[in-house]
Amino acid sequence: MAGDSEQRFAQQLKKGVLEMLVLRLLADHPCHGYELIVRLREAGGGLLDLKEGTLYPILYRLEEEGCIASAWSSPDGTKPGKVPRRIYTVTGHGQALLARETELWHTFTHCVEQIIGEETP
Repeated sequence: MAGDSEQRFAQQLKKGVLEMLVLRLLADHPCHGYELIVRLREAGGGLLDLKEGTLYPILYRLEEEGCIASAWSSPDGTKPGKVPRRIYTVTGHGQALLARETELWHTFTHCVEQIIGEETP
């Protein structure tokens, strides 16, 4: 039973921060959806191994809210098999949201760490 409870807790934590992490990674380097899945997996040491069905609704919502923009990349005609991909970039509105969410995250984690007895360095 403890395993189910821990897994549920970890899933809820991920849900709460995925939007912020997506914005952070796109702010560092615009990319297409699959590349973003790979970058999240690598940066999270496997803990953030998302499926397309989890990531793309986040991207669509962020785009609808004006936090990110997308454009089709033009295929490189010199490389066979190269297809256009939708590249996502963070807008000014998205940068502002990322700053607010990051600040809230730091405040929240500091509070949690104080309650559970682990001070931040």
